[in-house]
Amino acid sequence: MTLPTRATHEAPGEPHPIRVMIVDDSAVIRGVETRILEAEPDVKVVASVSNAQLALNQLARTPVDVMILDIEMPVLDGLSALPKIRQIAPQTKVIMASTLTTRGGEISLEALRLGAIDFVPKPTVGSIFGAEDFKRELVNKVTALGRVRLPGAPVAPATGPQAHGSAPRPPLPTLPALCGPPPKLRPASGVVPTIIGIGSSTGGPQALQTTLAALPASMQLPIVIVQHMPPTFTRLLADQIARATGRPACEGVDGMPLAPGRIYVAPGGSHMCVERHDGHGVIRLNTNPPENFCRPAVDPLFRSLALAYGSSALVLVLTGMGSDGARGAEAVAHAGGTVLAQDEATSVVWGMPGAAAATGMVSALLPLGEIGQRLGDYAAGRAR
Repeated sequence: MTLPTRATHEAPGEPHPIRVMIVDDSAVIRGVETRILEAEPDVKVVASVSNAQLALNQLARTPVDVMILDIEMPVLDGLSALPKIRQIAPQTKVIMASTLTTRGGEISLEALRLGAIDFVPKPTVGSIFGAEDFKRELVNKVTALGRVRLPGAPVAPATGPQAHGSAPRPPLPTLPALCGPPPKLRPASGVVPTIIGIGSSTGGPQALQTTLAALPASMQLPIVIVQHMPPTFTRLLADQIARATGRPACEGVDGMPLAPGRIYVAPGGSHMCVERHDGHGVIRLNTNPPENFCRPAVDPLFRSLALAYGSSALVLVLTGMGSDGARGAEAVAHAGGTVLAQDEATSVVWGMPGAAAATGMVSALLPLGEIGQRLGDYAAGRAR
């Protein structure tokens, strides 16, 4: 079975290559990124500029599909430019170039809230020439996002606990569904779940907050999450989830017991699994090799839930590029558990949920706005 690994929302006929603008105050990094991307047959760098003000000037007259945007630059920085980019070119997908520091993580998560679609860890000038992981991640994200169609909707006001004093938050992109037969669905488990596992990647931070904030207050199952992010970023994500949802959330720690109503985020750099002892779940971390080029990866978590919880495991695959989570979802289904996935129309990239759906093991494909309530229904034994 061939699983989708890229965004599938492409313009009919693909009339032009993916047009990229690189915005970075380092001429060396701009040059290297240009060479990496233009080695791809369907990518063309149409502009390369040293600050965000020049990017805005160029963007007003040059169509751009994807922008690689540095955060700290002279004249105008990337974060300050994001709302203006959204106004001038709402169809342009912005990928932030971020340092792997606490400050870089905080700014990157804020950029995602303001309308950036994803980020890539920014290499140093001394390491960029041999950074194969950086090359792969840059190319994969540009090609995955290059033909995704955004709706160009106006920026919506922020809501929830962070709304006061915050900049406005744009809605997640809504994409047209592809034509073709719908994926086959399987019946859900008849067993009321005792744990929820969630996997996400590109577009995941916003999708996670939307889903978790919509959970009924009565829903008190432990929730374990893998979001593809590096170290430091995952701790900040857990803090952000706690503020946005009012539920306690933290990075998972090896040996930590699972508690009802708490949210656990896999720490960057480690796979997170769950074991069960005397009926109680316990987190286990390991540094086994990456799976699907990721650590943490969704598949190890889902496999562990299948083994530890069987038919009482409920897992959800949210937006993300690649196919991570599909094999783990199969393991959960074969163990008698229930698999849900975000639908194509509301996914930023329908790679991970699409790959899960392609296995035939998914019981429901749900729009983002309905997932939180549906999880509550399953937890209360109201959904089948």
